[in-house]
Amino acid sequence: MSQIEVVGRKTGPPYDQILTPEALAFVAALQRDLFAAREELLIRRDRRLEDLAAGLLPEFLDETRIIREDPAWRVAPAAPDLEDRRVEITGPVERKMMINALNSGASVFMADFEDALSPTWENVVEGQANLIDAVRRRLTFTSPEGKEYRLAAKTATLLVRPRGWHLEERHVLIDGRPVSASLFDFGLYVFHNARELVARGSGPYFYLPKLESHHEARLWNEAFVHAQDALGLPRGTIRATVLIETITAAFEMEEILWELREHAAGLNAGRWDYIFSVIRKFPSGCGVLPDRSQVTMTVPFLRAYSDLLVATCHRRGAHAIGGMAAFIPSRRDAEVNERALAKVREDKLRESRAGFDGTWVAHPDLVPVAKEIFDAHLGDRPHQKDVLREDVDVTAGDLLDFRVEGGQVTEGGARHNVSVALRYIDAWLQGTGAAAIDNLMEDAATAEISRAQLWQWLHNRTPLADGRVFTAELYREIRTQEIAKLGGEEVGRLREAVEVFDELVLSPDFVPFLTSQAYPRLD
Repeated sequence: MSQIEVVGRKTGPPYDQILTPEALAFVAALQRDLFAAREELLIRRDRRLEDLAAGLLPEFLDETRIIREDPAWRVAPAAPDLEDRRVEITGPVERKMMINALNSGASVFMADFEDALSPTWENVVEGQANLIDAVRRRLTFTSPEGKEYRLAAKTATLLVRPRGWHLEERHVLIDGRPVSASLFDFGLYVFHNARELVARGSGPYFYLPKLESHHEARLWNEAFVHAQDALGLPRGTIRATVLIETITAAFEMEEILWELREHAAGLNAGRWDYIFSVIRKFPSGCGVLPDRSQVTMTVPFLRAYSDLLVATCHRRGAHAIGGMAAFIPSRRDAEVNERALAKVREDKLRESRAGFDGTWVAHPDLVPVAKEIFDAHLGDRPHQKDVLREDVDVTAGDLLDFRVEGGQVTEGGARHNVSVALRYIDAWLQGTGAAAIDNLMEDAATAEISRAQLWQWLHNRTPLADGRVFTAELYREIRTQEIAKLGGEEVGRLREAVEVFDELVLSPDFVPFLTSQAYPRLD
């Protein structure tokens, strides 16, 4: 007998508001309709990893050549409130941060259930309640000091990022199985808000994370069609921007846009996750990279990926959105601000000149900086899709050119990876998914690349710049020293953070995702 079971807390606000029988039935219908296809795609991911481990490198697909070589097709025209996306701000679905982001002056706010959210049951359900209030413009917050936060008359266009296909929401069982976290986040938001958004002149808009192939984009398209038909909405009402943050997806950008074409709103270049993907796909091979501070967007494989993304989007009429500026301006250190803001300006200038139509920032104080750069470049134009980048001719070899001239692995780089990742995992275990660390707003992507580099250096016996080899013993020595600097394992949930981190770094096999590994430790 089919059934829906809520394992988490079931009563009281906001649970009664969000987890209604009708909403859960809507999610269950999505799960039942798409469960088998999702399972097959996750198996396909594993098989592809085996192929890569066997030396079968990714290539542009022969079977979809006709899609790439057809010059005629385009994605659907942009929705009116997604036409100008020159500055986008991101953050978790937490009330105060949502209000500040919506009021920031950015064109778009991406409310995040994924890398910037620690998916405790409370965070996930309250996040859905916060989105309901945001859509209806009744979102407010009062700080413990009595300061009140309210939405301004003009706010950013709201996009939502659900969790990736590989994740589950263990607090809701559909027919005895945990529901797909992707379908849970997407389904609840659409069910509660799609009609209201349309009535207000907007629509249900999404960012789709961690896609690894156009087949996974096709599954999302099927979810969109199912939801629109069930809610009586015209097809194309839902719009989605795909984060190209895996190297396998980089080989299928046009196919991803094709699969989503009546729902596609663009592609985004996600730097940290993309580098993490390179390590995950080639843990023992050609992707051994130096300190991550040296892996900039100007190195060959990232420049090729970035240029291809812009050219692909503009060829098909889609927006190309650039990467994250994660700096948090300091209220006390003008010198730190000056150095960091110079780097932000340089990065955003590079993106605007490369043809990107917009960019990401993590803090409201960076909105004016990024907006100034894109305003100067775009003028009155809402985007620069007319910049077709016909000079771009990226080959498979270009995307796989992982050379970093002069790159080195240093003790300082290893130490920084250990320190940042431990602090982030500690925050995540305590329920904070967007953590301020060393004047940067960090999310799970930073912890992922940090632990991935350490695993890769250790298991490849990578030499450091000073001649030593990075070993398990050296890792443990550095980790112990960094824990002491943080006050010891009794602080916060550092003891558990160390346990998780050791499991990831010292495992004989590469663990696919930190968040999956640590999820059972959350409430």
